[in-house]
Amino acid sequence: MKGFDSHPYIPDSVPEIQEEMLREIGVASLDDLHKNVPELLTLKEALDIPAAFPSEMALRREADRILSRNADCGKYINFLGAGCWQHYVPAICDEVNCKGEFLTAYGGEPYNDEGRFQALFEYESMVAELVGMDVVNVPTMDWAQAAATSISMAQRITGRSEILIPEYVDPQKVDIISNYTEAALNIRRVKCGPDGMTDLSDLAAKTGADTIGVYFENPGYLGVIEEHGQEIAGMMHDSGALSIVGVDPISLGVLEAPAEYGADIVCGDLQPLGIHMYYGGGQSGFMATRDEERFVMEFPSRLFGIAPTSEPGEYGFGDVAYDRTSFGHLRDKAKEYVGTQTALWGITAGVYLATMGPAGMEEVGNIIMANAQYAASRLATVPGVKVDPFGSVFFKEFVVDFSDTGKTVAEINKALLSRGIFGGKDISGEFPALGQAALYCVTEIHTREDIDELVLALKKIVA
Repeated sequence: MKGFDSHPYIPDSVPEIQEEMLREIGVASLDDLHKNVPELLTLKEALDIPAAFPSEMALRREADRILSRNADCGKYINFLGAGCWQHYVPAICDEVNCKGEFLTAYGGEPYNDEGRFQALFEYESMVAELVGMDVVNVPTMDWAQAAATSISMAQRITGRSEILIPEYVDPQKVDIISNYTEAALNIRRVKCGPDGMTDLSDLAAKTGADTIGVYFENPGYLGVIEEHGQEIAGMMHDSGALSIVGVDPISLGVLEAPAEYGADIVCGDLQPLGIHMYYGGGQSGFMATRDEERFVMEFPSRLFGIAPTSEPGEYGFGDVAYDRTSFGHLRDKAKEYVGTQTALWGITAGVYLATMGPAGMEEVGNIIMANAQYAASRLATVPGVKVDPFGSVFFKEFVVDFSDTGKTVAEINKALLSRGIFGGKDISGEFPALGQAALYCVTEIHTREDIDELVLALKKIVA
């Protein structure tokens, strides 16, 4: 690059090239390109920013210095969950999803799919088997969008306008569902009992002729495993409504698949299946249904199927019922608008499931439950701490009540952070009736030493 006015990262910044471009379009200077900008909006002095770094090496050193200040879950022991969980990611997941044909590809068609369509078909097949369904979509942005879309699908199927949601669902997720569906339906909240599960009597009282169905999660946001899934589904079906279940897929190695207790639509987040947390960005939502036309034709996102080609014995992979999507030719007639899809995370989840297999999924589920039970029993030894106030079965997350310690969750978490530990999510603002409560998450990545260190720190903090 020639001259001090050029910059290695700015295209066509060499003065001679700029002059040639200006001559070509018949303009005397760069300022002439902005002559229609009002004088009032024109900056008269240099920007108040630091001087440019003299080299790429200096820039890299400064960036590394700033990033090294981050207190992340690689450096600290982490007990946060609530929708973005720390699980072990097998090296093969990153190896495969970093392949150029997957990492750099976006949408595309069969002529340039580079194996992506088959990879996504395999992912869909494995998730379908995991949740007990037949059809799974190319993933969308996250669980909240998947839940909102599942409810919208149910609304179109039933033609009704009221969805029931238990009170112990993540308030942020409910806000997203509300924002996404407010033009077409109403949300009615259902009480939860002292055990943290859906109050069946309140559910029955609020189910009527205009009920689309119920959306509940299993395990729930507060960790409780819903034991009445079959009864809930039966109640919905008796009224002509649908049962929509949100699920953490990594739990399904040890918990029954939602289809087995009557779910009509299943949704959830793929992040636990081989995807790093990425500062909260590794989210990916999925939906699943039975292979029935009334369900399949209401999916707004892409579905990949397998079919024989003109060559005997050869098979190909491609879109199913493409015209129902906003990618199709009848865009204004699409079920919903679908933009960016997190297909890379679908491929990653497929790699994880293929690597683990049924035995591996059962093993990791058992390890998670054992670790969580150990953590709960040890936390119960901390003076003033009440663990699992619901007294129900939980998977990897559970509520810890610090009310009797005389300290707030915020104070406790600040003290834990100074000791290199991320405490549980503070839910005292979301659910004030639970007191100074935090939601703790324990997975297969936690060791006995991690848990014991947490308990020792808490005993010192609350003393």
